[in-house]
Amino acid sequence: MSSPSKRILFISNGHGEDNHSSYVIETLLQMYPNLEVAAMPIVGEGNAYRRLNVPIIGPTQNMPSGGFSYINRFRLLTDLKAGLVGLSWRQLQAVWQYAPSCHLIMATGDTVSQGFAYSTGYPYVSFISCLSALYEGKLNIGPFIGTFLRSPKCVTVFTRDPYTAKDLRQQGITKAQFGGIPSLDKLQPTGKDLQLNSDVPMVALLPGSRLPEAVRNFKLQLNLISEIVKVMSPESVQFRAALVPKVMQELGEIANSQGWQAEEGKLTYQTEKGTVQVLCYGDAFSDILHNCTLMLGMAGLAVDQGIALGKPVIQVPGEGPQFTYEFAEAQTRLIGSCAQTIGKGPATPETLREAAQCVAKTLADTDYLADCLEKGSNRFGPPGASVRIARFLLGYLGINEEDLRNVQFNQP
Repeated sequence: MSSPSKRILFISNGHGEDNHSSYVIETLLQMYPNLEVAAMPIVGEGNAYRRLNVPIIGPTQNMPSGGFSYINRFRLLTDLKAGLVGLSWRQLQAVWQYAPSCHLIMATGDTVSQGFAYSTGYPYVSFISCLSALYEGKLNIGPFIGTFLRSPKCVTVFTRDPYTAKDLRQQGITKAQFGGIPSLDKLQPTGKDLQLNSDVPMVALLPGSRLPEAVRNFKLQLNLISEIVKVMSPESVQFRAALVPKVMQELGEIANSQGWQAEEGKLTYQTEKGTVQVLCYGDAFSDILHNCTLMLGMAGLAVDQGIALGKPVIQVPGEGPQFTYEFAEAQTRLIGSCAQTIGKGPATPETLREAAQCVAKTLADTDYLADCLEKGSNRFGPPGASVRIARFLLGYLGINEEDLRNVQFNQP
């Protein structure tokens, strides 16, 4: 006779937060297939949940800001005009209606998701995956999130890095503990043939995943490559782009607009020094990160993952809505010396020339590259977040170890 099922509701307010929660769900179901899960993604369509066929309990909608209205308050106005208040109210009502049927709630994100969980009056686990004491040296807990994290209904507080867990405990939130970044657990190379020359450094292009911003970012990165090969020979560096499928579908148009040639995932550009090429993949993200020497990053979570593998990043601000100077600057404070941000606004030709010099200098600095390899893993802590968090959730639900499948975690 099978054990009675337990139910967890996952609430998240961001695309990265959806990803974190979906990886935890995947591990939970591997450990305990009888578990029932449901989700309420507050930002966007919740595609990470839909990929796993996780039921979504309320309405979802993509907003003009892409969930980044906190970076630019003007974008908040565009979201309000698009119906943000009404959407949020309907989502909150859905959570209130569903919560009584759950044995536990897990809220991933910042004030909004934690506030949703707190408002139910039922036990919840907080995973503040987007907050870190590394930004300022101490996490500034405002009155709202402080109330949510200190609530007796908050069972525990998971953090993305060990430093933040220690900082919260010093601030009196003794239930804080290191969780980690669940997406790192899935960052295993697949053996994809990237057609690499093992003797030449490889630069990874990470333009992000949200359209149309990812297309704009990738065009900017192609312009940066044109500048890089003015200070480095095309034979001394190789480029691989990790793109989402929708960007892959637009490669021909993107190449034509920037003066490049496109043929079956390969972009080429003629220079006075020879031909430079960028090989593009829609299914080789992990392989590209593991094999690169340096990242050209215009993304959030993808850059975090690369840093955790010890790969430094050079960032050039774009037009947004996500990857602006404000976002890049905050990312630099989080990552530390493994990140270099060039420019203080949307990239200009001068920004790209400066960034090209920075790429050439960084690739030649073996001491810096070695230092990043050490600092990356130390900054984010050991992998295994999905298993750590899943075991805690199942333990809280009273599911015994002998009822669990033996899920092993293999470090990259």
